[in-house]
Amino acid sequence: MISRRNFLELSLKSIVLIGAGSTLQSFAPGGFVLPPRKKVKLRFALASDGHYGQPKTAFDENHSSMVQLLNAEASGRGLDFSVINGDVFHDDPKLIHPAKAAWDKLSMKYYVSHGNHDKIPEPEWEKVFGTAWHYDFRQGSNAFIVLNTADVTGKYICPDLEWTRTALAKHKDAKNLFVIMHITPVKWTEHGIDCPELIEMFSAQKNLKAVFHGHDHAEDGMKEKNGKHFFFDGHLGGSWGTPYFGYRIVEVLNNGEVLCYQVNPKVKEPVNSHTVAQ
Repeated sequence: MISRRNFLELSLKSIVLIGAGSTLQSFAPGGFVLPPRKKVKLRFALASDGHYGQPKTAFDENHSSMVQLLNAEASGRGLDFSVINGDVFHDDPKLIHPAKAAWDKLSMKYYVSHGNHDKIPEPEWEKVFGTAWHYDFRQGSNAFIVLNTADVTGKYICPDLEWTRTALAKHKDAKNLFVIMHITPVKWTEHGIDCPELIEMFSAQKNLKAVFHGHDHAEDGMKEKNGKHFFFDGHLGGSWGTPYFGYRIVEVLNNGEVLCYQVNPKVKEPVNSHTVAQ
């Protein structure tokens, strides 16, 4: 049986090229090579599950470290923005303010999604972060839809389907569409839920390039459903999950391809890398 360590070592050498409904996997001894920066049109980062305030965790240190890492990305290869994909704080509504203060130290614009541990009423969330639980935004020719997957008590729920249907139609002419939602809508992980109507919408959306999730701290790869690609980013805090605190980088290239790779800051090469074809 292959050990987790050996598996990760193999994964570092893998590059997966995803076409429409097919996957070609190759192992390159030379390792991972980023495309020239001039070929990158948009670059953003995703991190999730900081669980600010969770007892018996180093949440202050974890947030400070992640802010430093993302700021280093911004000052190096560059970041247009970052996304904090849910579980911004841990249960207690009063923690929303110090959690936001921690993220306000980012040098770039950032967006947030609502997670199941963010147990605060939506109006209060909106007062702090300036967005509702469902919202959308544009970055050039790229559209982003942020969906909610939990109620105020932390119960897992499917996003508002009517709101989502309207948003998908609104952005059908965008060159690339990305969806950000804390909990996966397919029960292929221990902590996912099934949202078949949502998956049907996603499957029919021609310009949907990727869906990004947090929540499942032990998941840091990609899963595919009906030709659509669902990415996970592990965790940046909390008490369980992958043996590292990491984040995901997305690069939209000039040729229309979308490169997504998972970063473990303690190693030189990505944990995994996937290119979504044009």
